Amino acid sequence: MNAETRPLLVVDAANVMGSVPDGWWHDRSAAAVRVRDALAPIAAEGRAGLPAEPPLEVVLVTEGAARGVESTPQVRVVLAAGSGDDEIVDLVRAADPARRRIVVTADRGLRSRVRDLGAEVVGPRTVYP
Repeated sequence: MNAETRPLLVVDAANVMGSVPDGWWHDRSAAAVRVRDALAPIAAEGRAGLPAEPPLEVVLVTEGAARGVESTPQVRVVLAAGSGDDEIVDLVRAADPARRRIVVTADRGLRSRVRDLGAEVVGPRTVYP
């Protein structure tokens, strides 16, 4: 299964990091790395609560102070040029509408925007910690 047919899991890094009070605000890049590393096994193994079976294409969208986080073979990291929410919407919009698209966020406005594009939404606790 290639990247274009695997379900697409787009993760709102800022929202997921903010869901766990682990001191993420002291070093946002390190917190984004923790999230990225927690997502790695999900690409191949999936996770209970996700509405799609693995393998998944996992994309972590970072912004602002979470710069410098590198992609791994399991998780592609995208640094938003502006708003992370806008970048997530653009990724969902650019994906084939026939492809299963899942967004991880608790942000109500973002949830609404991506659902309008046909994406499914799950909360941060589905994937982290």
